[in-house]
Amino acid sequence: MAAAESLSLRDYGPSPGSHSHDHFQVLVGLDGVLELEVEGRGQRVGRGDGFLVVPGDRHDFESTGGSRCLVLDTRVGLWSLCAPSPRDARQVGSLAQYLAQAVLKRQPLATLHGPGLLLEAWAPQASAASRRRIDWASLQTWAQARLDQPLTVAQLAERAHLSPSQFALRCHEAHGLSVMQWLRSQRLARARQLRALGVPVAEAARRTGYRSPSALTAALRREAH
Repeated sequence: MAAAESLSLRDYGPSPGSHSHDHFQVLVGLDGVLELEVEGRGQRVGRGDGFLVVPGDRHDFESTGGSRCLVLDTRVGLWSLCAPSPRDARQVGSLAQYLAQAVLKRQPLATLHGPGLLLEAWAPQASAASRRRIDWASLQTWAQARLDQPLTVAQLAERAHLSPSQFALRCHEAHGLSVMQWLRSQRLARARQLRALGVPVAEAARRTGYRSPSALTAALRREAH
């Protein structure tokens, strides 16, 4: 997989399948019943049921009457702390129904945050206390030194040693902002500092990644109102 995490909807039928993979796979039943055999152990995934397949486990699957599941393929290591079944099955089932609609409607924010929300609902309560701390001051310094570049969510998440979805969730928790909103606030704050030091607007725009001096001027004007 190229991406660290991917949410999808998958339909299963009576034709049996069998494989293993090098990433975690999270299955939550939406309709019907999926029959699994994982390393020789039987497992049924019906509506609202969840099951975690760990990397390397061979699993056979079929669904005699047909079934549909929300599937998360993920390489995020925090899933290694999780049990095969979710801590709160009801919460995970309700969340999966919502995320299934988000996937169908191509809602980008829901599908971005969905993997992190699934992990939060699935994981033991104790894992929240051991979450990696984000040094926001250090990250801000790192980002402000590169504001002339087209920074991405993935780059910032990598710097914080988190997946993009987990980083986005933590950014919203800490600042009430999306990652790109946080990044825009850093650009604007730095541009404002440069202008206060007498740096010409064109140079300030170049250093902070604005597409033109007029774009920076407009952003500063919006902030003032």
